[in-house]
Amino acid sequence: MRLDIKPLSVNEAYRGRRFKTKQYTEYKKAILMMLPNVEIPEGNLELSITWGFSSHGSDIDNPCKPFIDCLQAKYGFNDNRISVLHLEREQVKKGDEFISFSIDKA
Repeated sequence: MRLDIKPLSVNEAYRGRRFKTKQYTEYKKAILMMLPNVEIPEGNLELSITWGFSSHGSDIDNPCKPFIDCLQAKYGFNDNRISVLHLEREQVKKGDEFISFSIDKA
């Protein structure tokens, strides 16, 4: 199915400034410490992410932007290079939440 309409960015969707929460700052710090050192391929990228959610109500797309921002900060690439994005979710018990990802050449 194709919809002939320009996609709306997060920046266009909200009015005014958004402020990062303390929880986001702590999350980013923790993610940056956990991320391994890897080589990011040149050119367009394919990013695959699997979320391990304990809540049945978690939306598959909500954690994308904060996590991708962490990847950019760690690996020094611009997320506009991501041309393919795969998202999956797994239901896990509370306390077993996780994020699994891979970055490959598209």
